[in-house]
Amino acid sequence: MTSMSVNPVAERYLYPEDFAGPEVHSTSDAAKGFFKVGDDLVCYGRCSFVSPSSCLGGNLPDVLGVMTANRQSPTFPFDPGEVVDNLRRERYVSAAHSDDLSSGFMQACRGLYYRLRPFMPLSLRARVKKAYIAGWEKKTFPRWPVDRTADLLLERLLELSLKAQQKTDIAFIWFWPDGFESSAIMTHDVETSAGLDFLNTVMEMDESVGIRASVQLVPEERYVVTETLLCEIRSRGFEVNVHDLNHDGRLFDNRQEFLSRAKKINAYARGFGAKGYRSGAMYRNSDWYDAFEFEYDMSVPNVAHLDPQHGGCCTVMPYFIGDILELPLTTVQDYFLFYVLHHNSIDLWKQQIEMIRSQHGMMSFIVHPDYVIDAQHRAWFKTLLEHLQVLRGDGTVWFALPGEVNQWWRQRSKMRLKRKGSGWSIEGEGSERALIAYAYLQDGKLAYRIDPPPAALPSASAQRQVQAVNCT
Repeated sequence: MTSMSVNPVAERYLYPEDFAGPEVHSTSDAAKGFFKVGDDLVCYGRCSFVSPSSCLGGNLPDVLGVMTANRQSPTFPFDPGEVVDNLRRERYVSAAHSDDLSSGFMQACRGLYYRLRPFMPLSLRARVKKAYIAGWEKKTFPRWPVDRTADLLLERLLELSLKAQQKTDIAFIWFWPDGFESSAIMTHDVETSAGLDFLNTVMEMDESVGIRASVQLVPEERYVVTETLLCEIRSRGFEVNVHDLNHDGRLFDNRQEFLSRAKKINAYARGFGAKGYRSGAMYRNSDWYDAFEFEYDMSVPNVAHLDPQHGGCCTVMPYFIGDILELPLTTVQDYFLFYVLHHNSIDLWKQQIEMIRSQHGMMSFIVHPDYVIDAQHRAWFKTLLEHLQVLRGDGTVWFALPGEVNQWWRQRSKMRLKRKGSGWSIEGEGSERALIAYAYLQDGKLAYRIDPPPAALPSASAQRQVQAVNCT
């Protein structure tokens, strides 16, 4: 037996250090491919005892039957750290999709599209995108409209660990500060000078419902970013981040060019005073992120069926890519909703909100000032804001800036549970906002509850308990 190099279950829950982690059958000589854990969780990685499939689809082998929970420490035929990392960092994509964007043909097509893009009306761009993603609704993985495979896998592994150790529950540090049940962030990517001219109106709409957002600005070619603009955004309590270099879709074409551009992007970040980043059109390669100097990134969709680059990180929670915290995009972009799917309501947004909220995740939104200039689209954005205002009013959702989520998640990652008499205490910076929660088995499945918080905690939202939720 071997231990995991990184225990993603402990990393997610931050439970006491003396809680026995799972063991892993040696997978060094095992084949890599797709397999399932139960009927619903698709995984990709090395796996012992079964022959994983080289492609996605068909009847994938199920390893649940060879996962043991009848000993002090459960034993798995795969390394959960590797599998979760493969999902979050989208390493399954090249094996799952033949339309690999790294191919020379696809790079050439993308280059041509972005050269012509400035001269194409929105309607034509939408038709091109729709043709490119044809058949997206038939994709079964990641699961549309929200995929939680990575989260559900970790929940299932904790469930097996509790059963193996015959425990009824385990204490852990709750995901969000002050007892909030979930979180939400609003972001605005400014793509063109027209969008920049309309940014003030968008910020006023946010302010009307008490929401502050992050604004991502393109440093080169699209428009001029002035110090006056940066000060104006920040003076209103909003946040400034960097949006690509010039938004030409070529940032990740090759490593050498990327490194050259990354140096410029880092310099602009220092000039903007920005800690966060988002790539143009959500192009990404997390294996190259070590060249960035940002604290957090927002370039990875939860499900990327509609995006130019397919894939998806399969989680609704922040996660670390090296030293960079990833804040995944967990809802559909306004552009795809309005111009590609042609939805005439915010019902899809509402559906995603409820799915994420019910599982204590982070709801993240992109609304481009460029795409809500039209009166009808602006009205739908207003409807979304009004819906979020209702959620904000009930005190269960933490509405925060991306930088605030970054600060909290970093603090939480360093906190520790310590035994205090017959109970527990939380130690570490920011622990005054942290709450002790319990993961427990309800009808054989994992559920959560929060310990009653200290009476001195100032946030009224912390005076609630989270209702038990069946996590699977």
